[in-house]
Amino acid sequence: MTDPLVLFELSDDGIATLTLNRPDKMNAFTMEMLGVWNQLLQECAEDVNVKAIVLTGAGSAFCAGGDANAMKTRAGNDALEQKNFLWKHIHSIALALDRLDKPMIAAINGVARGAGLDMALMCDIRVMAASATLAESYISMGLIAGDGGTWYLPRLVGLDRALELLWTGRTVASEEALRIGMVTQVVPDDRILSDTYDFVRKICAQPPEAIRLYKRAVYQGYRMELPAHLDMLSSHMSVLRDSPEHRERVSRFLARKT
Repeated sequence: MTDPLVLFELSDDGIATLTLNRPDKMNAFTMEMLGVWNQLLQECAEDVNVKAIVLTGAGSAFCAGGDANAMKTRAGNDALEQKNFLWKHIHSIALALDRLDKPMIAAINGVARGAGLDMALMCDIRVMAASATLAESYISMGLIAGDGGTWYLPRLVGLDRALELLWTGRTVASEEALRIGMVTQVVPDDRILSDTYDFVRKICAQPPEAIRLYKRAVYQGYRMELPAHLDMLSSHMSVLRDSPEHRERVSRFLARKT
């Protein structure tokens, strides 16, 4: 029996782990792998037991991008077929994550290249192993980042730094990745998952509706004028003030003061 292309595990405290599972290919993704990945994201979005999602890779790599053999097979497709492939398969992951209002954390356990790096950039937070490396390597093949790297990277590191990384395709080590804002934390290699889970548990311990509305407010705020954003926040705040979690926490706070 063939091993699943993406492993799924749900902990008792609500952390779903998606593990890209082609370790012999540095977790380079195929069309079939993307389909499984997308389906699992949809299931996590709808499952009330899932509070947060961790994405990582099996073996020594996070994700080396697209599978070279699969890309060679598609090389004979015409331009419209190539475009439709990206929209249907690659872009479906970005769009699914754009709709996901639960925390999504990348545990970058090893090399992340090209589309593999962009998949990590799509996540809300990135925890990186100290020996891992990152690269926007498309330029070495005469291509541009086809799955959103040109949208995500400038928002993390700024326009000029993003262009430098995209134009050169150079390798970024963990120390620089942390310094320029590509990743949120760098941890020892042997603690990449344990430290990531410790961090995610702190998020999962907070009221889930507040966590989800925070994510909506932050991302939607990128695309809104201030008056519209404040109007949206007033609605979110009113909903949360009427929630059982808020009333319970207010009661606990007042009880400590008496």
